[in-house]
Amino acid sequence: MADVELTVDADVCEANAVCVGIAPELFALDDEDALQILEVRPQHDMLERARQAVDSCPKRALRLRQSPP
Repeated sequence: MADVELTVDADVCEANAVCVGIAPELFALDDEDALQILEVRPQHDMLERARQAVDSCPKRALRLRQSPP
């Protein structure tokens, strides 16, 4: 299975924290309410929750894509 990585478009993200609620192991808001990705390359056991977070983002600011080689 190819490695995947999480990315956020900071210009689009409104820090609604839906992703934080779904996968707090992967996402957090900093003191300025900017989204931080805690695990850029989620492990296999976290992939489903990462996908749920990406699919649930109200602004579609999150992406889960294949990591570059």
